Parts: sequence; structure tokens; C-alpha cells
Amino acid sequence: MRNRPPGKWVVESAGTWAKEGLSPQSFIVKIAKDLGLQGLEKHRSQQVTRKMMDQFDLIIVMETGHKEALRSEFQRAQKRIFLLSEIADGVSYDISDPTTPDIDPIKIAYQIDELINKGFKRIIQASEYLQQSRKASPGKV
Repeated sequence: MRNRPPGKWVVESAGTWAKEGLSPQSFIVKIAKDLGLQGLEKHRSQQVTRKMMDQFDLIIVMETGHKEALRSEFQRAQKRIFLLSEIADGVSYDISDPTTPDIDPIKIAYQIDELINKGFKRIIQASEYLQQSRKASPGKV
């Protein structure tokens, strides 16, 4: 991310069907470094939990199936769950997992980077709006 939002931000990564504790593949770490993302080698996979869903103002997913699964399981968070494409591009479409066979992980990494940078202002605005909404109506958003 080339721009940084003001204030303190916490960004986590978790999977809807992830195995716990796996390290990212070395080629993914290299691609991330090439895009300016440092520290990915320390990341370990984790599953989404209720605590996470309650903690974060904005939840961004890559695929429609993830969005539907999370909205079904964590109904209190439904209004805070968005596809990256939908929030950054205004159009809903899936972004493949870069570890999927026959998928070019470099292409996916650059697609994600482009969407985050393109939609940066919208992502910040949505997060700030949701944060204010949650403060105004705790437990409802």
C-alpha cells in the first residue's frame, strides 16, 4: 500500500476454511516483498473466529463464497463484509486464491495490489463510516 491511512490500523488475515499455523509459501513471500509488503514470512494461517469478526470494523474477502459463508455464520457482521472488488472497484467479482493450481500467483498479487491502491480512499471511507456506525449503535453493525 503506497498511502497510509491516518491513525492506528490493525489488519489481519484469516481464512474461512484455513488450516491453522501454516507459513506462507516462499514464492508468495517474495511476491509480497516485491510489492513492498514486509513481514509476511512471520504470518501464520488462521481461521476466522467470532472474536475477529466482532473486533474489526471492515471485513474484506476475495470470493463470493467467503462472503456468503461469513455472513451466514456471523450474522451480526453482515453489513461489514465486502468483496475487495466490490469496495475497491464498485463491481462484484471473485479474486482467485493465489495458491490455487493453474492460477498465476503473480497476476493475482498484482491484481490485489492494484485494487487496494485504486480503491484506497473508498476502503478508508467505508472503514471510518462503519467504525462511527458501530460506536453510535454498539452490537448492531
